[in-house]
Amino acid sequence: MGCKLTFVDDVLNRSFYKLGLIVGKQPGYFIIIPVLLTLLMITGYQRVHYEMDPEYLFSPVSGQGKLERRIVEEYFKVNYTHRFNVGRITRAGRFGRVIIVAKDNTTNMLRTEIWKELRQLDEYVQNITVTMDNGETFTYREECARWEGQCFANDILNLDKIIGEVERGELNLTFPIMFNPVTWEAHAFPVFFGGSKVVDDIIESVPAVQLVWFIRTDNKLQEKRGAAWEDAFLDAVGVAEDTGRFKHISISRFASRTLDHELEKNTKTVIPFFSSTFILMGIFSIVTCMMGDWVRSKPWLGLLGNISAVMATSAAFGCAIYLGISFIGINLAAPFLMIGIGIDDTFVMLAAWRRTSPTLPVPERMAIMLSEAAVSITITSVTDMLSFFIGIFSPFPSVQIFCMYSGLAVCFTFVWHLTFFAGCVAVSGYREKQNRHTITWLKVLPESRARKEEKSWLYRAFCSGGIDNADPNNPIDNKEHCIMAFFRTTMANLLNNNLVKALVIVVFLVYLAGAGYGVTNLKEGLERRKLSKVDSYSVEFFDREDLYYREFPYRIQVVISGNYNYSDPKIQDEVEILTQRLENTSYISNSLYTESWLRTFVNYVERNNDYLNVSIDTEEDFIQNLKELWLFPANPFSLDVKFNEGGNEIIASRFLIQAINISGTNHEKEMVKALREVVAQSPLNASVFHPYFVFFDQFELVRPTSIQNLCYGALMMMITSFIFIPNILCSLWVAFSIISIEIGVVGYMALWDINLDSISMINLIMCIGFSVDFTAHICYAYMASKAKSPKQRVSECLYSLGLPIVQGSFSTILGVVALLLADSYIFSVFFKMVFMVIFFGAMHGLFLLPVLLSLFGPGSCTKQEDDFKISKVEKLFPNPYCLPHPQLVLNDQIFSGKSINPNGVYKIYGDDKDLGIGTSGEDTSESSSNQSQRRQIGNSENTRKKYEDGWKKYNNFCQSTSQFQPSGELDLYGQESDRAWQRQRYSNNHRAFENYRNQGHRDDDGRARKTSDTSPQREGAYRVMRTHSHHNLHRPRAPRRSNSHHNLEHLDYVAEMHFP
Repeated sequence: MGCKLTFVDDVLNRSFYKLGLIVGKQPGYFIIIPVLLTLLMITGYQRVHYEMDPEYLFSPVSGQGKLERRIVEEYFKVNYTHRFNVGRITRAGRFGRVIIVAKDNTTNMLRTEIWKELRQLDEYVQNITVTMDNGETFTYREECARWEGQCFANDILNLDKIIGEVERGELNLTFPIMFNPVTWEAHAFPVFFGGSKVVDDIIESVPAVQLVWFIRTDNKLQEKRGAAWEDAFLDAVGVAEDTGRFKHISISRFASRTLDHELEKNTKTVIPFFSSTFILMGIFSIVTCMMGDWVRSKPWLGLLGNISAVMATSAAFGCAIYLGISFIGINLAAPFLMIGIGIDDTFVMLAAWRRTSPTLPVPERMAIMLSEAAVSITITSVTDMLSFFIGIFSPFPSVQIFCMYSGLAVCFTFVWHLTFFAGCVAVSGYREKQNRHTITWLKVLPESRARKEEKSWLYRAFCSGGIDNADPNNPIDNKEHCIMAFFRTTMANLLNNNLVKALVIVVFLVYLAGAGYGVTNLKEGLERRKLSKVDSYSVEFFDREDLYYREFPYRIQVVISGNYNYSDPKIQDEVEILTQRLENTSYISNSLYTESWLRTFVNYVERNNDYLNVSIDTEEDFIQNLKELWLFPANPFSLDVKFNEGGNEIIASRFLIQAINISGTNHEKEMVKALREVVAQSPLNASVFHPYFVFFDQFELVRPTSIQNLCYGALMMMITSFIFIPNILCSLWVAFSIISIEIGVVGYMALWDINLDSISMINLIMCIGFSVDFTAHICYAYMASKAKSPKQRVSECLYSLGLPIVQGSFSTILGVVALLLADSYIFSVFFKMVFMVIFFGAMHGLFLLPVLLSLFGPGSCTKQEDDFKISKVEKLFPNPYCLPHPQLVLNDQIFSGKSINPNGVYKIYGDDKDLGIGTSGEDTSESSSNQSQRRQIGNSENTRKKYEDGWKKYNNFCQSTSQFQPSGELDLYGQESDRAWQRQRYSNNHRAFENYRNQGHRDDDGRARKTSDTSPQREGAYRVMRTHSHHNLHRPRAPRRSNSHHNLEHLDYVAEMHFP
């Protein structure tokens, strides 16, 4: 197997063996204590703190936008109560916003009846009465943001005084700014009008109009009142729209709390699916744990596996809440994942249980079960925990919180399965030991006994099960699983066909090509609309905003901090150069939309210096005249200059620029990056800021963070796999599979309309752990195989892992399928990405890796020896039957006294330890007791002695044959010895058959049962067979000898031999 660094493997096996003994002896404690701990932990739910702030959750903790905001707020803190200006805000604040279009679908809102209803809407909103919890009431006019004592107002509504003239064509509206001839107000049309059709600076039509109302939020009380007003605003406008209060206008609404509400709604939508998912997974686990044997079937254990996962997740969440970790709605996706992981571990442990001998005591069976399942359960749990813990170092709080909750849930699920579920298995083991029915718990007969006693077919179909202690290895009570046989024969033969191999590789290349195309078209950033439910009122608002208001979307602030002498022409030139460079980018409009106090002040003084007669050449004169002439309270420029405490120096200044034609998250990311590069190249200490830049930072960080997490995760998964499965080639194949699966997930998620954002990053981190599960165990099973032929290795690994891969895939996908029904982008992303990683992982494990390993793995470059010619005897007897020479067995160090394997002589036939996902050839198979019988042999010197005595007795019994030649050559080609053996065998079988028939033992159909085992009984358990051994021992035709000495040298072939 390469590097035999099995220290971790050995420690795990010994530790879990001891744990199994303890659980098997005292299962009650291991059931009761986890239940009590779960009840204790869930008391933490009363301390839960919900975090719903989108900015906190989906923006980087230390993003540059937050740093820029700190700079702006240090010098230019917003005063909502007295000096509020919408273009100079640093946070969204509390507001209500509507976008209005005409109900008759016309593209022109410049009509009298529409403007009349717009005025009515404004009055309706301002008169909304809000009632607080303490009974206090207020309206918008009492809590509005103010400028110089006046409420913030939508001055565009004053067009109603001239709208009749505009509609008749008597008056034209000039774009972008126009003075109202009645009120002499300056109307900035780009702020209010959306999608305007402009010809020669004349507005011809306006398809959309937006109105905004702001609430003051200077302290916590105002913040609370503002939140209450927003809720009332959303409800009132929603009622007005739904009831048809306005006949000519259609209103879409939005507020700062809208995304908070949508996150809360997302949380509530998935809660009803907990029960349905649990029922679905319960049915699936019950059905998959059922067998035709009503004693060895374990449907209740399948259900208890789900209960164990639910208990563990509940306890983990309670523990996280006790640790002070905030709870977010995305965490509700974790229980669906944990149920899938938990049922996988359930399959692992039940498969290991079935491989133990039913004749052993329950504590010993528990010890063997946990010992064999140790590597599989531990490697899957550790890789999942590591992948989640990688996410804790993400810069996004939403990713951090989800990974902390999920990582704890995986850890608790692992512990609960080793305690609570293991205790349940032990209880079921005692039931099975007493041969009780799995549902009724009544004692029943095994099928073989039921046939002997001629029980009805109903009894045999629904009541019989278990094994006959008098004959535990009879084939009637030990049947092979048909699906596993399908993977060993049909599936393996298919994949060993060269044409199929070529087809698999071609499909893989097409898969990579599609993934590569998707990667090149991957979009980045979490769009706000995707935080809302599909049927949310906010979706229509976002659609209208994207359609009509992307031409002039953002009013961007440029802040210059530091003590600069603005009277110095060099400083003035530097500021002007910076301003022009920003305006010259493709993302910023021309100087017409720029608000610069320095540019306008200097130009004003230069144009009017003849009658002003002032000087701005010195810093003192500059500041004095600036205050007197330009920064008077009514001028918004007074908000753009910050003086020191003495008022004689400027320590910070600000000017505004207008973004233009920005659409899509990638465009927004490019804009922010370009503007930051421009200010970084300036010698001035400048920075750019807009409140949404805090969100845009995720666009900049999500790609490098995701790549970093994927690289670290893949490296850690490879190292972890090597620790638990110490084989260099296996680790390399695991790394190849992880990279291939992750490329596929990233590429095809772009084609499935999933952006690279903090939500998909969570899933990518999670997928690193999931991608290891199937591929690592397939590689290990192939590498660990003792077969020399790649075809035989493919057959063995598929026989061991084909069925469990299918079971594990279905269980995980079924566990998250309810997320797709939640009608939420967040949870649909979870389903889509988990589905992709599980599907791609299963396809890699079932098809790609067996093909690639057969082509490039061990033995692929070794030329296979040609078969020897078939003798006449072999042609007559097509089924192989061969006995090993005793000296060959001894030479293989089974009983040579050196390095005796503690697990018995059968360890040389192929390691029976779990090869992956907790399943070897007997997963969910009714024939598992046969392999369990093999493990008992050779556990002590006494057993070894009995084994040798058994050979001696058989040698004495077959004196007439030349099967054993003490010092000579074996008769490999079957001439005389085969004929003599056949005669002796026929005589023995015939004599046994006659005795059996005379004793009156018949099947239900009246035909005598045949048996080929007529050799004398030996003391101890010496009879050895594989799961399919009854096919050879009880078929009517005689078996045939092997056709090559190669078979005698092949240890796996020795494992196929049957001793009489």
